[in-house]
Amino acid sequence: MSRFLTAVLAMGAATISAGFAPDTAGTADRQALNQTSVAIRDAFSRGDVTSIMAYHHPDVEKSFGPDSRVVGKAAVEAAAAATLKAYTLTFVENNVETLAIRGDTAIEVTRFLIRGVPRGKGMPFEFKGRTQVVYVRYSPSPTNWAVFRELIQPTT
Repeated sequence: MSRFLTAVLAMGAATISAGFAPDTAGTADRQALNQTSVAIRDAFSRGDVTSIMAYHHPDVEKSFGPDSRVVGKAAVEAAAAATLKAYTLTFVENNVETLAIRGDTAIEVTRFLIRGVPRGKGMPFEFKGRTQVVYVRYSPSPTNWAVFRELIQPTT
């Protein structure tokens, strides 16, 4: 069993058995994870794919909906580049509901609102949703944390 899966299962078991297990993470980890999130959102707003990808693990996997799964850093980078070629994106809201940090793994659940403006023809849109992001410590990342898994759920 992978170290990541073991950590996630342990976090879940600890939470179930203890109600809500105390989060023993330090302020530095919380700040670094916040900086990671801010940097990714800012890079999306600038259309800077290189900066976005600096905060992603090589084995990243993302699900953008029930029928969408993107596997690997190259595929995620291609998807981000295609999106940013077609749209300018701005994160209007980003409200963290929970953040659990255990060792080298962090799980964050966030509600968000993104405003998109087509670079060509089309109408602007807003996309509202909820995301669960699993971060892992990853020294090549500028903050030492990187997105490892992300599941995005649209809301109405």
